Amino acid sequence: MTAPSTFGLSTEARNLHWLLSNLVEEVPGVHSVTVVSSDGLMLLSSDPGHLTTQNTGRQDGPKGSSADLATIVSGIGSLTVGAAKLMNGGGVKQTMVAMDEGSVFVMSISDGSLLGVHATPDCDMSVIAYHMALFVGRAGHVLTPELRSELRKSMESAQ
Repeated sequence: MTAPSTFGLSTEARNLHWLLSNLVEEVPGVHSVTVVSSDGLMLLSSDPGHLTTQNTGRQDGPKGSSADLATIVSGIGSLTVGAAKLMNGGGVKQTMVAMDEGSVFVMSISDGSLLGVHATPDCDMSVIAYHMALFVGRAGHVLTPELRSELRKSMESAQ
């Protein structure tokens, strides 16, 4: 994985990049990870566009780019929040979509921000959920409006 440059970022932003990289590198079955703000903008990404399998040459992440996973996570987040409102279900904590060739997990971080994970179809869902919850616990209290702004600017300058 080619990590985005963290040069010039605050300590909090560098820590979030580190947590995200660890989630991808240390948790079996994780292809890619993204953090999306409440307005659907990508704040952090593991950049799945650089991940390919040696044998097939195909991308392991969603087709296209890391922006695709962010779009999917934002859409799933909006859909589930709407469904929860219609059903008087309260806040949405986590959503999981199991597909033939993979899984997508979405977990609320804070004030509408979302953590999204694309994983293999044979991943251990409880391990993924546990590590997502750890990330959310560590990231939630530092994801201030100022940090979200810094992360957005960093993502824009990387493109």
